[in-house]
Amino acid sequence: MSPFRRLHVWAKAHELTLRVHRALPGSGHPQAAVGAQLRRAIAAIPATIAAGAGLGSQARLARALEVAIAASHAGLYQLLLARDLGLLAPSDYAMLEARTREVQAKLVLLRRRVRQRIAGNAKRGGRAASPPPATESQAAVRR
Repeated sequence: MSPFRRLHVWAKAHELTLRVHRALPGSGHPQAAVGAQLRRAIAAIPATIAAGAGLGSQARLARALEVAIAASHAGLYQLLLARDLGLLAPSDYAMLEARTREVQAKLVLLRRRVRQRIAGNAKRGGRAASPPPATESQAAVRR
């Protein structure tokens, strides 16, 4: 299983993305471009978490979480815009906004924990994250 799938916040962000896709009208709507932008903004959250989980260091993961938090703020604006343009019913907007804020809160907590791990490693004299173990072919090249 991919490392990002073990993260609860990724699962919540993925669920949010699916809900946004289901709540918006199709491409025939006059404001379809706004809907497409909202879909991209929200989908950027779990995509960035997934990318960060695969970067191989706690520092890089922390940075990716910061980017995902920023994407969630952009998503909140896009939700508001979609509601104000009539793409989202007020009830759908309220539910999606609440779920986006929940994902934001989880991202902030995870970023805090990752930063604490980085700081703890630095205090112990270690690095922010150890490199992944070398494969046999990489080990042979080093010899």
